[in-house]
Formats: sequence, C-alpha cells, structure tokens
Amino acid sequence: MDLFKISLLIVSLPLFAAAAPTPVSVSVLSSDAKFVGSSMGAMQVNVSDVLTGELLASGKTLGSTGDTGLIMADQRGRDEVIRTEDSGRYDFELDLDRPTEVRIEVFGPLAQLQSAATVSETRVLLPGKDYAEGNGIILSLPGMVVDVLKPRAHLKTPQGTELKIEANVAKMCGCPVGETTPWPVDRYEVEVLIYAAGGDLVQTLPLEYAGVNSLFHANLPDLPAGAYEFVVTAFDPKTKDSGVDSTTVILQ
Repeated sequence: MDLFKISLLIVSLPLFAAAAPTPVSVSVLSSDAKFVGSSMGAMQVNVSDVLTGELLASGKTLGSTGDTGLIMADQRGRDEVIRTEDSGRYDFELDLDRPTEVRIEVFGPLAQLQSAATVSETRVLLPGKDYAEGNGIILSLPGMVVDVLKPRAHLKTPQGTELKIEANVAKMCGCPVGETTPWPVDRYEVEVLIYAAGGDLVQTLPLEYAGVNSLFHANLPDLPAGAYEFVVTAFDPKTKDSGVDSTTVILQ
C-alpha cells in the first residue's frame, strides 16, 4: 500500500474523543425554607439521559438542612453561595464525551411519604464542566409536611366519646412552625375537614397551635354514629404551599 493510500485510510478512521469527568451535585431546597437532608429521610434523586432514557445516576440528598441565617436572609447577593459543606446533597460524577441533556428528578421527603412530592427539571451538561462547586444544582420543592398524630387511623370508638385531633405541621425540610422560628404560627392556615362515609363534607374546623413547635390540635365535635374521615390541611397564603394528611374513625 503506497503512502497516499495509508494517509487516506488514517484520515477516514473515526476519531474517538475521551470522555471527560463531569462532577455534579444536586440539592433540594424546601420552598421558603432549608435543604431536605438526612433528618427527613433525604430526597431520592434520579438522573437520566433525556434522549435515550438511560439512568445515569441515582442516590439521596444526605446531609444537614444547612445554615438557617444564610438561607433565610432577607437579602443576599446575586451569586451568593447558600450551601455549606454539610448541607444535604447528592454528589456524583458522569463521564461525558458530548453535551448531554439530562432530566434530574427528585422525590421525597422519604421519611414523610404522605407529604412527598416530585420535582424535575432538564438541563444540558457539558463535558468537563463543574456542576458541583458552590451551590451546585438546586431544585425547589413546594409543599408542607402534615402528619396526623391523633386519632389513630381506623380507630373504633363508642359514639359520644370525646375526640381530639392532633397534627404535626412543618416545612418539607422538617423545619418547625413555631412562635420563635422563621416560620411563624400565624402565617399558616391549619384546618380539619370532616367527611362522612360517602364523601359528604360535614364540617371544617381550624386547628390551633398547641404551644409546642409544629403541633396543632382541636377538639372534635360530637358526631352521630358512623364512619368519618378527618383530613388535616395546612396552607401558606403567601407562597401557596400546602400539605395534607388524613385519618379515619368509626363511631359505633
């Protein structure tokens, strides 16, 4: 084979670019609150290739809720970093040989599945660029955690028994609603909707703050014998965040 043919063959061979390590860090910030981390069971993070659907990475946002003063500051600079070293995050690295559009989907908090929500976004990742430094990639998680504590679900009790409803209400990061926290009691509307068997709404009652962070309660009215569902809701009129949990009682 002459030199010309050898040169032509070399030119025609495909060139394979080496994949570039691409660091990525994903955090989830509760709406109007802090990071969702280990204390709430973390958020499940799945990262997939938009074009092929291939799952590229999967993990949990482990770590703390972060620095309250830094995150909840009334004003901060345009590019200010609000994550600290221990803030909840999922760190991983992808080997990319070309710009890749990915879907980042988060689900949780995993310790409060009755209040869990899913948020996702797509973005193009460029090979070798740093997506972990500073704030990394932060997704915002709407909603509130509501956890009915009393009465116990499926409770059977004599008609006429005095019942009290108690519920824990918090931000999705587990940050407490209270009189001395950045999430003041009077900001939120907490109610119980009482439904009879068949789905008819019987009554709506406000729950009052019980004097303990995140705890709300109310005495339930005397109800005729039958099956009832108590649906507790929490609502923030400013951010429009809301949450819900329920329990059932049979009065007999």
